[in-house]
Amino acid sequence: MFITSFKRVIRNAFISFWRNGWVSLATILVMVLAIFMVGSLILFLVLLESTLQEVEKKVDVTVYFKVDAAEVDTTHIQDLLTRMPEVKSVEYITREESLRRFKERHKDNSLISSALDELGQNPLGASLRVQATSPESYGSIANFLESGNFDSIDKVNYKQNQRVFERLANVLNMSRRIGIGISLVLGFIAFLVAFNTISLAIYTARDEIGVMRLVGASSWYVRGPFLVEGVIHGFFSSIIAMLIFWPITLWAGPKARDFFAGVDLYSYYTQNFIQFFLVLFLVGIVLGVFSSFIATRRYLKI
Repeated sequence: MFITSFKRVIRNAFISFWRNGWVSLATILVMVLAIFMVGSLILFLVLLESTLQEVEKKVDVTVYFKVDAAEVDTTHIQDLLTRMPEVKSVEYITREESLRRFKERHKDNSLISSALDELGQNPLGASLRVQATSPESYGSIANFLESGNFDSIDKVNYKQNQRVFERLANVLNMSRRIGIGISLVLGFIAFLVAFNTISLAIYTARDEIGVMRLVGASSWYVRGPFLVEGVIHGFFSSIIAMLIFWPITLWAGPKARDFFAGVDLYSYYTQNFIQFFLVLFLVGIVLGVFSSFIATRRYLKI
């Protein structure tokens, strides 16, 4: 009996979908808009997070060692930093590499270049370039280095950049909160748009629902075809939305990467095609099924 009823529900859903072709098309197009908004929010958050990570990569604390610092001391400090949970990476820069980078930065300054040539020796010590897991962690890293009484350390450049770290942390946290807030608001708007459209489509079948309830049909038997239609709407809507995203990401991907110095949206789209489609498909099903479930309640109260 259950299998027979289930088959009838599926059949009635497809019959209603094709019979009300224009209504189904209008519902799909509106749901495409809603799903497109959700997909755009996903790409926006991916771009935002990628850009913020690129900004974080450019921030670091540099530990400068004395010229006569022994390599065993510098290696020991590097090992200690590597073990700290706040530290993301530690790059050791030798004296020779420090001199090469210094010359490269000042290659257009003839006064500095001639001074180095007259000196005849390397005046720079080795250094460590430390990147933290978050901007808030640089303070604890600097405190560790300054309170450790390491004789081989000449200076740590945290104090000079402390205000930059604090402002960066505030900007990153605020950007993430704003991104989440925008996602929630636009996601809610997308749901309202889809809900109102599906409610309008179900309104056209209110008399049919009333008759089925009067002859004794159960609520789930009456509601079933509309729920299945919601799945159908979500499926076609997600496919259309994915097709729309292909040329958009192809055109905007390189431009967004160059402007924001973040991820290429087209590469992200192609590399995560299946996952992206499943997310949009799931969103479409939730919008279609939940909206149909809520919209049919008022017509089932007979």
